[in-house]
Amino acid sequence: MANAPHAPLRTSDHAAWNRVLTLHAHVERELALALQRRHGIGLSEYRSLEHLDRSATSELRMQDLADRVGLGQSSVTRLVGRLEAAGFALKDLCPSDKRGVYAVITDEGRRRYQDARATYAEVLSSALNAFTADPEIGPTVQALRAARV
Repeated sequence: MANAPHAPLRTSDHAAWNRVLTLHAHVERELALALQRRHGIGLSEYRSLEHLDRSATSELRMQDLADRVGLGQSSVTRLVGRLEAAGFALKDLCPSDKRGVYAVITDEGRRRYQDARATYAEVLSSALNAFTADPEIGPTVQALRAARV
């Protein structure tokens, strides 16, 4: 009975990945709650504004934004629609290719992102710090922090 049909795999990669997923879920939850409470935006909205703000032209093709935020095309279309309704972004057609649609950050979107940056940084550090003493996940946090470039 050494190999039960539904016994979980216990490889070092599997265990490491589970630690990362646990850490990720906790940090994402804390970030999402803080951004919503303090700034009225979700985590995907924050990350979209961040990518648009960091873009040299303050805009990204919708597909590029979807790739950077980790969403599908229809999800990023809805997300940009929410940002547009809030006045944080707008959609613009590519002048050379009318099929190309861009998301463009507005001045109000840039202000909201700038206001939320400190909250994001504070909550991220706090959430990671909460796990540093955990014998299972603490080494993962330390490894992530040591890998900073």
